[in-house]
Amino acid sequence: MTTDYQIRLDRDACEGVFACLVRDDRFAEASDGLATIGGRQGGSDEDDELVVTFTDDRVAEARQAARACPVDAIDVVTEAADE
Repeated sequence: MTTDYQIRLDRDACEGVFACLVRDDRFAEASDGLATIGGRQGGSDEDDELVVTFTDDRVAEARQAARACPVDAIDVVTEAADE
């Protein structure tokens, strides 16, 4: 089942622990040593906050990455659907 959701990454809060990388391969190490979201459109590794919208069946992986982040730098937001 596909889901519309956003991954929000607060790069100011990120400490480069990279617990997210092992739980969701869309996260990657940026050139500055902090996390970034691979496959995103626009922005740069130096953006303070990245917000990327996805429509796929990988929301569980994104939530695992968010839970694993020791500094709570990742949020996963889904649109509530009344279906």
